[in-house]
Amino acid sequence: MATMSMIQALNSALDVKLSQDPDVLIFGEDVGYFGGVFRVTEGLQRKHGEKRCFDTPISEGGIIATAIGMGAYGLRPVAEIQFADYILPAFDQLVSEAARLRYRSGGEFWAPITVRAPYGGGIFGGQTHSQSPEALFAHVTGLCTVIPSNPYDAKGLLIAAIESNDPVIFLEPKRIYNGPFDGHHDRQVKTWASHPLSDVPEGHYVVPLGKAATVREGRAVTVLAYGTMVHVANAAIEESGIDAELIDLRSIVPLDVEAIVASVTKTGRCVIVHEASRFAGFGSELSALVQERCFFHLKSPIRRVTGWDTPYPHAFEWDYFPGPARVAKALKQAMED
Repeated sequence: MATMSMIQALNSALDVKLSQDPDVLIFGEDVGYFGGVFRVTEGLQRKHGEKRCFDTPISEGGIIATAIGMGAYGLRPVAEIQFADYILPAFDQLVSEAARLRYRSGGEFWAPITVRAPYGGGIFGGQTHSQSPEALFAHVTGLCTVIPSNPYDAKGLLIAAIESNDPVIFLEPKRIYNGPFDGHHDRQVKTWASHPLSDVPEGHYVVPLGKAATVREGRAVTVLAYGTMVHVANAAIEESGIDAELIDLRSIVPLDVEAIVASVTKTGRCVIVHEASRFAGFGSELSALVQERCFFHLKSPIRRVTGWDTPYPHAFEWDYFPGPARVAKALKQAMED
């Protein structure tokens, strides 16, 4: 075991797979010589060579199209889109080709590609470096969408994604690359060093896709979250004093429906937290799922705490970003109804 940040854990996962499987290769904008804008691929080109880890032009559609072709020929490419905001030029390739290839060819070809992309806000990235597009991909049949919240899960989930025969969108919450963030932006920044989930095995291990984690058990209300919002929700629970159960979804497709239903059936209340804007966000699907499957167990309306339905602001980042105060308010409202 070694103490790792999320950046180091992701780097370790890539290193493990490059070492184990000659069919794995990594490419994207600045991932080779420079080691990525967030240093996730640092040192991999020096260790594994320019044919296994290399730079591409600034062409997101070309990056994903190349990955799909490689996958069809039996390779397992890991393509990086430098920021999730810029994945949209590749949307047609992901939706019309990667997600459909195995079905369209009757299983003769498939696209075992992993698309890594830093996503989310909290770093003053403004409108074009802060967005959370997970719901767009969750809606596309044939794509998996994975969002880790800590270094241990990040490494295990990334290895599972690379080993999957389905195309995986692997969204990395950049606000927690270097440490957990509980939403208190006015407090001292924390690192992963003292967090229990920074203890990461140095070798190969897998965290299964579609298996949620119970971060804390409780009986009063269920909180569903993923990515950075897991830490924000945990802080809100502690500060509110409410006996809430916190579920880290880890992946939204595949989704651990059984864990969600079991928890809400037990607590009878549900609060959903995500950073993306509210309207048609993934919280809408979660709310519908809980309503359909747990209706007779619910003691109060389902609550959602999300970003606002506006472009991501630069000057008012912390008014947009769901913080612990907003989550705690929703928890109290759920208990009062």
